[in-house]
Amino acid sequence: MTTITRTTAPPKADSLRRTALVAGVLYLITFVASIPALPLYSNLVGDPRYILGSGSSAGVFLGGALEVITALAGIGTAVVLFPVVKRQSEWLALGFVTSRVIEGVYIVVGVSALLSVVTLRDNPIAGADPAALIAAQQSLVAIHDWTFLLGPGVMPGVNALLLGTLLYRSGLVPRIIPLIGLVGAPIFLISAVALIFGAYDQLSLPSGIATVPIFIWELSLGLWLTFKGFKPSRITAGN
Repeated sequence: MTTITRTTAPPKADSLRRTALVAGVLYLITFVASIPALPLYSNLVGDPRYILGSGSSAGVFLGGALEVITALAGIGTAVVLFPVVKRQSEWLALGFVTSRVIEGVYIVVGVSALLSVVTLRDNPIAGADPAALIAAQQSLVAIHDWTFLLGPGVMPGVNALLLGTLLYRSGLVPRIIPLIGLVGAPIFLISAVALIFGAYDQLSLPSGIATVPIFIWELSLGLWLTFKGFKPSRITAGN
C-alpha cells in the first residue's frame, strides 16, 4: 500500500517579496501616522475647560483619523506576516496577531473617548452645568490616558517578544534587528509597570529611554522589510 505524503509548498520568491514589502510599508505607516497624532490632541488633553470653549475641532478629528490608521496598519503588519512566520511557530504567530488586535482596540477606544469630548463641546446639552461638563471631559480624557498606557504603552513590548522570537529563530531578517526588540521588550515592559504604579510620568525621561530600543526595532524592521525583504531561510524554502 502506497502512502502519499502531502507537504506545504514553499512560498514563491515574488510572493515573499510582496509580503515583506507590504508588511514593511505598514510598519512605516504606523510611524508616519502616530507621531503627529498626539500633538493634534494637545489642546484638548491639556485644557481642562476645552469642552466649554469654541472654535475648530479639526485638529482633534485629524489626530483621531491618524490614530485609527495607526491601529489598522499595526493589525495589518501581523495579518500580512502571519502566513510566513507561522511556519516557524503557529502559536507565536497567532499570539502576535492577537497582541496587535488588542493594541488596536485600545487605540480606537481612546480615540472614541476624545471624540466624545468634541461631540459634547459642539452639541452642548441645554442647561448643562459647566462643572458637570468639565468632569465629563476629565473622565473621558482619563479613559484615553489609560487606553494609551495599556495599548501603545504596553503591547509593543509584547509584540517585540512574540515577533522578535519568530524572526530571530527563523533568520528571515538579520538577527541584530529582532535582538534589539528582544532586549528592549523587557525594559519597555518594566517601564510600563512603573508607569502604571505611578513611578514616573509617561512623557518623562525614564519612559523615553525605555522606548528607544522598541522604536529602533520597529523602525529598522519596517525599513528592512520595505527595501530588502526576507533573507533566504529554511522556512521560506519549505524545509
